[in-house]
Amino acid sequence: MTVKTLKDLFIHGLSDVYSAEKQLTRALPRLARAATTPELRQAFEQHLEETQGQIERIDRLVENSELRLKRVKCVAMEGLVEEGREQIDEIEKGAVLDAALIGAAQKVEHYEIATYGTLCALAKQLGLDEAAKLLDETLQEEKATDQKLSKLALQQVNEKLAA
Repeated sequence: MTVKTLKDLFIHGLSDVYSAEKQLTRALPRLARAATTPELRQAFEQHLEETQGQIERIDRLVENSELRLKRVKCVAMEGLVEEGREQIDEIEKGAVLDAALIGAAQKVEHYEIATYGTLCALAKQLGLDEAAKLLDETLQEEKATDQKLSKLALQQVNEKLAA
């Protein structure tokens, strides 16, 4: 996709994060199965539902506007998902793997926070107020998930490792 305008940049970013969210819906069940801490498993399952809602939100954004998504593959998410897959394959199931899974998931969340923050700013700049509102809803969910993962790490997983 050739990016020449701010609107092109917005469409490219939106298309990229759409791909990222789709990839994440395939990765989260694997993370949930690998988690040994019930609260972590539940967090991954809950985030899968949230991610599906975020995809629907992007669909709604596109339907309510003149925007058309492009077919792109988010290579950043592809790499983050692969890193998580490698950890599942290489680390014995238990608290250390749970800690690694939380780290991998937080890398994903930080990527999404940066992406949705940028998209919100671009939407506002382009006067796409409804799009900015929808994207900000997702941004707030991503921030909340990151905080939840940090809390799980501190109160559940890392305590087991320190003992």
